[in-house]
Amino acid sequence: MARGNQRDKAREANQKKLAANKKGHGMSGSELAKAKEVAAEKMRQKQAAGMRRPVLRPPHPVTLTDPVSSRCEED
Repeated sequence: MARGNQRDKAREANQKKLAANKKGHGMSGSELAKAKEVAAEKMRQKQAAGMRRPVLRPPHPVTLTDPVSSRCEED
């Protein structure tokens, strides 16, 4: 039973670590709302910048089927 104390100590340390992780972000409701709004505004700006970029098109039309393989051979 020499390991009993070691298990108890490890269990206590693990519980302390889990409790520290549960503390959260530390923001009040209004601070959290403001942070979300700032993040949303940044995303809107990124999306607007993406809409302004020109669409890159291939230099020639792309065919989806190969004309040679799509021919039917009749006997």
